[in-house]
Amino acid sequence: MFNPQTLWKERFSSFTKETGSYLRYIFNGHLVVVLLFLMGSAAFYYQEWIKSLGPDFPAAWIMALVLAGVLTYSPIQTFLTEADKIFLLPLETRLADYFKKSIGFSLSLQSYLLLIVLAVLMPLHVKVHGADFKSFFILLVALVLLKWINLLIRWRVQYNIETSVKIADSLVRFCINAVLLYFIFSGAQLIFAAIPAIMLLLLYVYYKKQTNNKGLKWEQLIEDEERRMNSFYRIANLFTDVPKLRDRTKRRRWLDWLFKTNPYRQDLTFSHLYLRTFVRAGDYFGLLVRLTAIGGAALYFFTYGPGQILIATLFLYLTGFQLLPLWGHHQNKLWINLYPVPEAARKKSYTSLLMKIMIFQSAVFAGIVLLKGEWLFGALILAAGIAFSVFFAYVYIQSKLLKA
Repeated sequence: MFNPQTLWKERFSSFTKETGSYLRYIFNGHLVVVLLFLMGSAAFYYQEWIKSLGPDFPAAWIMALVLAGVLTYSPIQTFLTEADKIFLLPLETRLADYFKKSIGFSLSLQSYLLLIVLAVLMPLHVKVHGADFKSFFILLVALVLLKWINLLIRWRVQYNIETSVKIADSLVRFCINAVLLYFIFSGAQLIFAAIPAIMLLLLYVYYKKQTNNKGLKWEQLIEDEERRMNSFYRIANLFTDVPKLRDRTKRRRWLDWLFKTNPYRQDLTFSHLYLRTFVRAGDYFGLLVRLTAIGGAALYFFTYGPGQILIATLFLYLTGFQLLPLWGHHQNKLWINLYPVPEAARKKSYTSLLMKIMIFQSAVFAGIVLLKGEWLFGALILAAGIAFSVFFAYVYIQSKLLKA
């Protein structure tokens, strides 16, 4: 006889076993040491920045907006697979317990994120509002309850297939969460915080009544689950081979001009292939954008010159390291072996592209420092970035990863 609780336990066990096997590689990597160093540096300067704040600083709004974003983003891990829309679809009415456990697991997982974000923002709350650190646990309990309501609402919204409904739901919940949290952090009277809380409850009741007679959108749920797992696989792929990683392509028409920078020659065959792969496949381009934005923000607020050079170099290393899977992106495709191009030309194309990407990032970092009027350190960051990019592309990875 079908037992939804047994099914969930099997799926959860399979999930933990698979992710655990990859997490061992991730947390054994030296990349974690670099990230811990960056986090430690950020924590030091964050504390120094907090000491300079006055009572008129809008801490309540900043905390409310940040935490509202964390509350509003409420994905639900269902562990559904492609075959479920055939084998589990007839049993949909008997899966209530299964999805309740999925919501509970998602709540526990996302509560850790709330814990971390609140811990980061709590010193700001204490400094500006004179709050007591003892209130941390009360605030955490309130945030977990709000996250639970947001998860319930989001689950009901997923019964609708219209994208506009999901976008509208996110916007409405974000506004309600932000106002509610602002009243909490600003020390307003309880009645003011109760009004948006009641609105959240009414929103859940509304969606529940609206979707009582609707069926689950299995294809959408499965696609969402595959997207979440693919994101995890992409991170794990930086440390070890992940056979289940699915390639996703995204046309970025506004970057087509980049392809015209490579002349059409036989020895540049792989230059075209790797450039198009970087721009359109996987999340390589997104990684560059995110790391450049984070590194640029760190350099803008960092005032210690030698520390700026170190931060720029660390982010260049992170970028280069996370673009290493680009080399093996097509390793399982036999047709690239038919190219009448020597292996040396392939290595040259890859290392050249990687070096150009890192030099571009170095120029962005240097430009941000120059905008602050720090001409000497801006020039030093550019020079150090170019030197490190050449070393990383033509020495470091050649000896460690590109031995054919």
